[in-house]
Amino acid sequence: MILDGKVPGGPLAQKWEKHRFDLKLVNPANKRKYKIIVVGTGLAGGSASASLAELGYEVKTFCIQDSPRRAHSIAAQGGINAAKNYPNDGDSIWRLFYDTIKGGDFRAREANVYRLAQVSNNIIDQCVAQGIPFARDYGGLLLNRSFGGAQVSRTFYARGQTGQQLLLGAYSALMRQVGMGRVTMYPRREMLDIVTINQKARGIVVRNIINGKIERHEADAVVLCTGGYGNVFFLSTNAMACNVSATYRCYKKGAFFANPCFTQIHPTCIPVHGDFQSKLTLMSESLRNDGRVWVPKDPKDKRPPTDIPESDRDYYLERKYPSFGNLVPRDVASRNSKVVCDEGKGVGETGLAVYLDFSDAIKRDGRETIEKKYGNLFAMYEKITADNPYETPMMIYPATHYTMGGLWVDYNLMSTIDGLFVLGEANFSDHGANRLGASALMQGLADGYFIIPYTIGGYLASSSFEKIDTAHPAFENSEMTARKQLDKLLSINGRRTVDDFHRDLGHIMWDYCGMSRNDDGLQKAQGMIQELRVEFWDNVLVPGKNEDFNQSLEKAGRVADFLEFAELMIIDALQRRESCGCHFNEAFQTEENEAKRDDKNYRHVAAWEFAGVDKSPVFHKEPLDFENVELSQRSYK
Repeated sequence: MILDGKVPGGPLAQKWEKHRFDLKLVNPANKRKYKIIVVGTGLAGGSASASLAELGYEVKTFCIQDSPRRAHSIAAQGGINAAKNYPNDGDSIWRLFYDTIKGGDFRAREANVYRLAQVSNNIIDQCVAQGIPFARDYGGLLLNRSFGGAQVSRTFYARGQTGQQLLLGAYSALMRQVGMGRVTMYPRREMLDIVTINQKARGIVVRNIINGKIERHEADAVVLCTGGYGNVFFLSTNAMACNVSATYRCYKKGAFFANPCFTQIHPTCIPVHGDFQSKLTLMSESLRNDGRVWVPKDPKDKRPPTDIPESDRDYYLERKYPSFGNLVPRDVASRNSKVVCDEGKGVGETGLAVYLDFSDAIKRDGRETIEKKYGNLFAMYEKITADNPYETPMMIYPATHYTMGGLWVDYNLMSTIDGLFVLGEANFSDHGANRLGASALMQGLADGYFIIPYTIGGYLASSSFEKIDTAHPAFENSEMTARKQLDKLLSINGRRTVDDFHRDLGHIMWDYCGMSRNDDGLQKAQGMIQELRVEFWDNVLVPGKNEDFNQSLEKAGRVADFLEFAELMIIDALQRRESCGCHFNEAFQTEENEAKRDDKNYRHVAAWEFAGVDKSPVFHKEPLDFENVELSQRSYK
């Protein structure tokens, strides 16, 4: 099956404007007649809920946390991209579009990426109007800094707290609508299933995390904004509540899952320090603006970093990539860190770390300037490691961060289930095989503020809806299925904890489907995952009961989904006979050990259809046509 992305015709720069005009409209009085469910309250969900309610729709918003302010969007600390060209250094909408396409190794849909670049400037205007405290120069103009994968400064930032500040802006807009009665907020709810009636998304089944009550909610459309699945690796930079369950259960109901093996490894994380830590801490990529990455030239050199002279240091990113230096994209920086550590040059007790050194920047600009830029990040690093990065170089190592894969969506951000729209990191659409830094916040707000208000209106105005309520048999069936799984998990009464299984799964995925992969390892991992899944359903221990606050039960449901989804990731990785972006198969690399694409055979999106547990998923593809950019070997030298 060849998927249709519903990309409008015409010149690239005019597609979105023409498409907005062609979409049918819902008049203001009729908007009040439609109910829309939004799942998730990060930047994508919060902005979508606020925007849709502002238009007049009746919105139900579901939050897994106690407050939308706790959404994981706050973790995107470094900044948000936009093509304002304030520094007058050559940026433009076209350059932002091209850098994003190239950064994704030419595995994203041209029209979606260009639209993202187009609306990026609107996002900054919107956020400034909301009072977001972006950094400014002495004259009051907004400042920009550089990020990996670009040779211009286009990243707007609020010290090292950009995600948090942007989220507070979306939260304020959302809570305004809650106060006006247009949004009904449901905190501490976890989505268990999507409800489809006549092949349309018409509601969801959720579990109240506090008391275990199962609830049904109906609507005319569902907007899924539940983030990524990086916690399949157990140790990641993601918040502990991040999971794949909402998107995976939509996949099991008919939504295709696209490019699941495309996961991003972030190069700037605090290294693993023990077998029983629960997550990893991200140090913003913005640090690579002023920090220099290096290792000792001699693997036997174990001197403290401040005792190692310049002549004995290998600034390997600057050496290998003179044009971009320390600001190469994340996948390139991560793989090179792994290479030097594999050569025995890694530092720290484990040898799985490299230095990120600010001594030159402090000498050049002064400690006060560096503190203004990164003070909260330095304080966080010192609190975790007990090292002062103003005096001693940070130690960093790559870790799982963002996921470019997600539910397949067309140009309207609608999945293969009619009426199920997917926004932000939960969809696959804009980043190809590798996300450039400072683009996650851009995509989440673009989808929520400026895209979904138009496209969901076109869907509602073009569709007819039978009147339903939560007594419909489809809701009954979804709730019954969800209850059966919860009861089964509670009844096993095995000997291994949920975290124990999750940790084993994470080791398998990191070792065989992480920064680099090969066919033998992937095939081995597939068998190991199948065996682990069988043992999970025989031997997991989930104490307590459903009708209670039961975090073990919450985790068990998520890990059960991870154990199935991980195999889908392996299958996808095996199917893609090339290396591109963050997907690095060791059999496909250039003489300089860079990712080697196969544009003839794999210039497509791989979309998978659920066929049943323990059955091979059905492969579909969407060809990627590049009419406006020339495909080339990605080079940052």
